[in-house]
Amino acid sequence: MYKQFAKPLLFKLDAERAHHFTFDNLKRAAGLPGAKSVLRGLYDYQHPSLAREVFGLKFPNPVGLAAGLDKNAVLTDELATMGFGFVEIGTVTPRPQPGNPQPRLFRLPQDEALINRMGFNNDGATVVAERLSQRKNRQLIIGGNIGKNKDTPNEQAAQDYVAAYEALAEEVDYFVVNVSSPNTPGLRELQDKKPLISLLQAVQERNQARATPRPLLLKIAPDLTDAQLDDILEIARETKLSGLVATNTTIARPESLRTPAATVAAHGAGGLSGRPLRERATEVVRYLHRHSQGGLPIIGAGGIHSAQDALDKLAAGASLVQLYTGFIYEGPGLVSQINRALVR
Repeated sequence: MYKQFAKPLLFKLDAERAHHFTFDNLKRAAGLPGAKSVLRGLYDYQHPSLAREVFGLKFPNPVGLAAGLDKNAVLTDELATMGFGFVEIGTVTPRPQPGNPQPRLFRLPQDEALINRMGFNNDGATVVAERLSQRKNRQLIIGGNIGKNKDTPNEQAAQDYVAAYEALAEEVDYFVVNVSSPNTPGLRELQDKKPLISLLQAVQERNQARATPRPLLLKIAPDLTDAQLDDILEIARETKLSGLVATNTTIARPESLRTPAATVAAHGAGGLSGRPLRERATEVVRYLHRHSQGGLPIIGAGGIHSAQDALDKLAAGASLVQLYTGFIYEGPGLVSQINRALVR
């Protein structure tokens, strides 16, 4: 139904406008009597064998929504009716910020891909935490993806991550430190070994001081070399991370793209996501799993547009998977398709 009716209409709109239109109308529709039951009946497939225990949390199934779609935690109750085992909100920064100038989100339909340079647009950690405190569904596992404000120098980045952590700690079940977005100037420099260790240690120190520390993960770029991935594994051990999210969007523009090069160039800078990222993201998952000897949980993300894509990520060593661009192109039915395939 989504691909036949909703998607053609939504794809006539500017990508960001379509996003807000969908969120506003889903929120409105879900408030009607019986609407959430209808959504569950359509999309929420449950089976005992789907349950996973990863970094100390019990997930009803391994299919989650990646950060970036529900940045401000406005739709968690509604998304819970669509069969997700968990939802990651954010990226959230300590202070609210508008993000980069529009237009900043572009579709590449021929490649089933997106280019975005959103720039961590969000309502700020305090507002998002308050919104999460009002959610009705307290069973859904919520991840908090955190970042720094654009105007915060990298030398002070740790303070921003700690502030975002503190604001959200009571309302999320796990945290993801995002230093891999290509859309905040200089952010990826924090992936270098020395600044990254310092940053993670600062967050982990505050985390471990809590009565119940939250699992702390790191989201990495697909553009890292093998040597850099080795550094990431060493950093993960040194800072006692609970896991990794692999991967974020890519700054690469593969020659295999079907979209005309002039069109891609006209869209400008930003992170590429969707089908073109599938193989590289899976390679990164496989490398991390093999070189950590399976000792570090990995959330696989990037290019999951079918049940087989998710199975490939899991076979490569991912413990959980996340959807973003595939959810936009394939619709909410993709979640149940993956879960049903896992039960067969």
